[in-house]
Amino acid sequence: MTSPLQTQTEDFAGSRLATSAQPPSATLVVPPNPVFIDIKRSPLEALKALGYTESEARFLYIVATHSGYFVARQFLAFTCGHWGKRTTTFWGKLHNKKHARTEYFPKNWKVCHVFSRRLYGQIGRENLRNRREHEIEYIQRRIGILDFVLSHPQWEYLETETEKVSYFCDQLKVPIHFLPAKIYYGQKTSQPTVRYFVDKFPMLLAADASSPSPVVTFTYLQGAEASLTEFAHHLRVYLPLFRQLSMFRFLYLARVDSHFEKAKELFDSVVAIPLGSDVSAELCRYFQIRKAWDLKRYASVTESDLIFRNQAKTRFAGERFEHLYRGWKAGRVTPDDIRHEFGGANHPVTAHFGAELLRRVGAPELEPDGKG
Repeated sequence: MTSPLQTQTEDFAGSRLATSAQPPSATLVVPPNPVFIDIKRSPLEALKALGYTESEARFLYIVATHSGYFVARQFLAFTCGHWGKRTTTFWGKLHNKKHARTEYFPKNWKVCHVFSRRLYGQIGRENLRNRREHEIEYIQRRIGILDFVLSHPQWEYLETETEKVSYFCDQLKVPIHFLPAKIYYGQKTSQPTVRYFVDKFPMLLAADASSPSPVVTFTYLQGAEASLTEFAHHLRVYLPLFRQLSMFRFLYLARVDSHFEKAKELFDSVVAIPLGSDVSAELCRYFQIRKAWDLKRYASVTESDLIFRNQAKTRFAGERFEHLYRGWKAGRVTPDDIRHEFGGANHPVTAHFGAELLRRVGAPELEPDGKG
């Protein structure tokens, strides 16, 4: 028997689904208050030791942790400042100390990239991929992520891979193989490295009236692409983890609201429905049909079986399912094993979905449409 699933679309922390009282291109001109951003003293003191002021150190910590990139309006908003000696001095420090460089893009769009290994090392973030150079699409998304974090300084963020893994595995007792992971292969002599939550979208803990403890909120920031194919893939990657939780929130972020309704439909079909049903039965059926086809027992495969197989082939794509199929075919994996791993959650699951129009913090500046 499958467990009940509650999926809700709600306004949380200022998010709204499909509607907005302001035009999508509007800029959030009210600067966030840096006092509300909770940062430990030790990394701030380490950054101040490099010659930065308190506010500069706070800003650099947030940039290094969440994005690696920033634009001028974000620094001005964070420090409640204006163009002048103070900002020029900050820019000079970054470049003279070789902690950051300015990257130029079409239509006079300028981005500052904080790349110094020493600076990241001062705050224990030397292995973050934020230090590396990236394509413009990636940079746009990181600027958007920084806008989100600066706009919501009151929340508690799970900032690093270690913090996220510890929260789910140690605190919530989720087995580590349910976490979204990616294997990186180095040189032939080195061992492959497994990394978790490589998308690095903000993840936060927020109070909920219906829960005695803070509830985890996952986010996804829509890029410049016109389709939601990447969003659907992202949801499928996280679905095994969602199955292990009793309650979670998901916040879809975008610069424009044109995809809000579709994103909610996609969340329902990819997450809400599978969470409330027994996917293991579909997986076993797919394996049975596939095995019959592989063995050329075509007479035993009906037309509806073929239609199901073609749909399931896309749904159950990836090395994880290939490995599972090979084990099932060889008799090492039983239907009970599959039901244990992919059956509907054996506890009630409450999933909250929200969509938020992501605005640019700070004063307007020359940024081409779709950038930052």
